[in-house]
Amino acid sequence: MSLNLFSTLVARIHVAAGVRLAFAALLFLSAAAPARAQQASSTMGPQFMSGTPGTFAIRNARIVTVSGADIERGTVVISDGKITAVGANVAVPAGAQEIDASGLSVYPGMIDLGTSMGLIEIPQGANPTVDVAEVGDMNPNAQAFYGINPHSAHVAVTRVNGVTSVLSAPAGGIISGQAAFINLLGSSPQEMALVRTAALVVNYPRAAGGGGFGGFFQQPQANPAEAATARDRQVEQLRKLLRDAEAYGRAMDASNTDRNLPRPDADVMLASLVPYVRGERPVVFRADREAEMRAIVRFAEEMKLKPIILGGNDAWKIAPFLKEHNVPVILNGLFDLPSREDDFYDVLYESAAKLQQAGVRFALSTGDQGAEVRDLPYRAGMAAAFGLSRADALKSVTLYPAQIMGVGDRLGSIDTGKIANLVITDGDLLEARTHIRHLFINGRQVPLNSRHTELYEQFRNRK
Repeated sequence: MSLNLFSTLVARIHVAAGVRLAFAALLFLSAAAPARAQQASSTMGPQFMSGTPGTFAIRNARIVTVSGADIERGTVVISDGKITAVGANVAVPAGAQEIDASGLSVYPGMIDLGTSMGLIEIPQGANPTVDVAEVGDMNPNAQAFYGINPHSAHVAVTRVNGVTSVLSAPAGGIISGQAAFINLLGSSPQEMALVRTAALVVNYPRAAGGGGFGGFFQQPQANPAEAATARDRQVEQLRKLLRDAEAYGRAMDASNTDRNLPRPDADVMLASLVPYVRGERPVVFRADREAEMRAIVRFAEEMKLKPIILGGNDAWKIAPFLKEHNVPVILNGLFDLPSREDDFYDVLYESAAKLQQAGVRFALSTGDQGAEVRDLPYRAGMAAAFGLSRADALKSVTLYPAQIMGVGDRLGSIDTGKIANLVITDGDLLEARTHIRHLFINGRQVPLNSRHTELYEQFRNRK
């Protein structure tokens, strides 16, 4: 194409579509600017990202161990990323950096198991910042670990409110992929990850959508028979894939044992499912309704899976059933409106207390993708105001989620040998008036900076 012809075409396109292009550019810039601004908040140099390593002694503090009795005035020693000593009469190691925590309390860092932290930055208007779902219904080989953005503004905003670890999970499809259990500190996913492939995430097929409180936000109802048929077809598709993975795993084991046997062709989807169909790792099923949860438990037992329910708004209704089958629940709908117009206003506020009374293992979660994960302590505080004991409310965001994910020997309480994820406060961790005074993640002291503090400093003196 000649340069003159090319120039003419460009001119015509400009005249015909100039307004649309200008408008599109304006939208792009308005979306990209916040993204750059938010990312800038988490790229303040190596010290901001990595924290200060070393040996620390937190003295004269009230220590809320969670796993045992509180220590009214004691010392916590941190070294090499671990808690090396806890007690009322602990010697301070030579050369340790001392923190006088008189009048302050030390808590284990909180854990949220229902997030997509680092996978999504701006949900609307900036698609390049959203990497939470893959195309298709079955994506067991998709790993959230590889998509996590350690420079997300949500990371710093969340950790400075006392949440130090999260389960970051993909979404979409029937099998969304594999979630990563991460600490909220590090300059790369490798530095953040505690368990790269911590759980498989499944959206168990359902027959039809439902309505919201008072009939609002109702979704169009499909023909019940057709909806049930579609659901059953999807469940059978899921069942077949899991059985194929089980057979694939057996064939691989056999070929490894006997080199004379043919080796099956490599299949990344089936290979990624093998640890889950063998019950070696948990499978997180998203579900809220009673019927769905019962179906999930039966399906998991049939397929010999290790299920965890995420959502669980109706879990309190089948608490004895969940207890009998030893299925833990991650409650993330505490602040939702009741799903039925004849439910009491506090039906979801009380759900954690009802599960605790029935002996069901549970944890509390915000269920938020990233921006509101910082509100986790207030969820626990609300549950405590509606029947859950204060001790269990604290455990529901510390020790209980760690135990559900199989990392209770590493996180969730202040015990010797555990990872030093610690929060030092001037009050009750679950109260909104409390301030975080010091923060440790992976044994590193982390500056209490975030996008929120930057904006506060930038605009506080404006008139």
